[in-house]
Amino acid sequence: MTKTLTITNENFNNEILANEGPVLLDFSAEWCGPCQVLSPIIDELAEENAQIAIVGKLNIDTDPALAAAYGVQSVPTVLLFRSGEVIQRFVGLQPKRVFQAAILSAA
Repeated sequence: MTKTLTITNENFNNEILANEGPVLLDFSAEWCGPCQVLSPIIDELAEENAQIAIVGKLNIDTDPALAAAYGVQSVPTVLLFRSGEVIQRFVGLQPKRVFQAAILSAA
């Protein structure tokens, strides 16, 4: 089973910005109800897309500077990166198929 990456200030540059392929990053918080609904979906996406994408989670309470740097004002917010650049932004709870289609289009 592929584990969803936990992204922090310490590994953000190496795991997100330095990666050439698609990276789906979920900005969330433990106190957020919709984030808790989205969390297992993000884990499924990590497992199902292990060969083509990195999927990670970032806790905005632990790393608020990264959330601020990317203009995250509400959670969940999911950003899709490619070659270190944000290519898509999703705010609020979305169906799994939306994220899957975005990953496939970025691969």
